[in-house]
Amino acid sequence: MSAQASPTYDEIRDALLQSHDRLVATVATLSDPQLSEPSYDDDWTIAQVLSHLGSGAEVFTLFLEAGLQGEPAPGPEAMQPVWESWNAKTPRDQAQDSLAANAAFLDRIADLSDADKEGWRLALFGDDQDLPALLRMRLSEHAVHSWDVLVALDSSASVDANAVALLIDTLPRLVSMVAKPDELIRRIQVRTQAPDREFLLDLKPDSSRLTATSAPAGSTDDELRLPAEAFLRLVYGRLDPEHTPPEVAGNAHLDVLRPVFPGL
Repeated sequence: MSAQASPTYDEIRDALLQSHDRLVATVATLSDPQLSEPSYDDDWTIAQVLSHLGSGAEVFTLFLEAGLQGEPAPGPEAMQPVWESWNAKTPRDQAQDSLAANAAFLDRIADLSDADKEGWRLALFGDDQDLPALLRMRLSEHAVHSWDVLVALDSSASVDANAVALLIDTLPRLVSMVAKPDELIRRIQVRTQAPDREFLLDLKPDSSRLTATSAPAGSTDDELRLPAEAFLRLVYGRLDPEHTPPEVAGNAHLDVLRPVFPGL
């Protein structure tokens, strides 16, 4: 099954709300020592991941307001003070303020009129973005980094299923930006479940592509079947052996592909 129609504003907003509520329920139970424990990201504590999500909420609010006002997207000079402010917070404040900042972002988009939603545009990351595209970017950041927190507390945690369903079709663009195949040349048919998708992963040293298509028989090196949630984490650099579903843990392609997607 190939890529589906783009999700609606309401679908993405609802997924953002669900991702937020899930993180709120977890963070509310954490002690100060737990906030200083490592997250899935080796370089960040749990509090630092939450800080990243909080600063991200403020940055996305800047993007949102720029699009509403018909102004250019803010650059690093606008973001640097935001990052410095969050880095200076205590772990407890990073955690609590992160949840508040994301709630404020969600409240702001809830206040938008239909005309605001329809007319919103912003040149960002090399494309002319509409509002659903902006919210889907925020969903990818929030859902994946929430997993970085959740899995540090529960090794069986998974990325929220609603988020996976809305993000799986964004992977072709992401693969073109983040894949690092070095000298590897390989074509792999990828088939996912929940949701069902078919992709052709074409890896070359100078370029890599993921295309929503089914390759002709005999034209690929082999195939990789796995849950969509696992494939999403693979591309985001989060499918290490300890967090790979048992049904695909022995697939030799994963050993080849993990270094191709070092993470972001």
